[in-house]
Amino acid sequence: MNSCVLMGKIVRSPQLRYTQDNQLAIAEMMVEFENISPNSPPNTLKVVAWGNLALDIEKNYIEGNEVVVTGRLKMDLVERQNYKEKVAELTLSHIYPLSGSNPPHNPDNVVSLNSYQSNEDVDDYSFDDGEIDGKNLDNIPF
Repeated sequence: MNSCVLMGKIVRSPQLRYTQDNQLAIAEMMVEFENISPNSPPNTLKVVAWGNLALDIEKNYIEGNEVVVTGRLKMDLVERQNYKEKVAELTLSHIYPLSGSNPPHNPDNVVSLNSYQSNEDVDDYSFDDGEIDGKNLDNIPF
């Protein structure tokens, strides 16, 4: 299964357009991701959303927002000036704003985990500092 989860910053605001045949909405934006190596420049990736998701992205996200994006990664072969170049593109399935960045214009659909109150009895668990029962949640492999 092709599934990719990335965290980055929108460096080009979403541009909305429509297909000619059935007028399906398409939003395209550029997202920048930090490189693992400190000496390497950040990477940018074209992110594409379709339909209602495209409309929501164009309305709620702008350049500078920090986001987590999930979707399918694909590679295209593009010919430029007599040589072929591989270009990556992420077809978006979900987008989540990160706290600390400019929130979307309509943040009603985002719930902070810190403000979540469960109806269950959670006295047996300690959620301090990213740990549950002394286990560090930052080291969970995905």
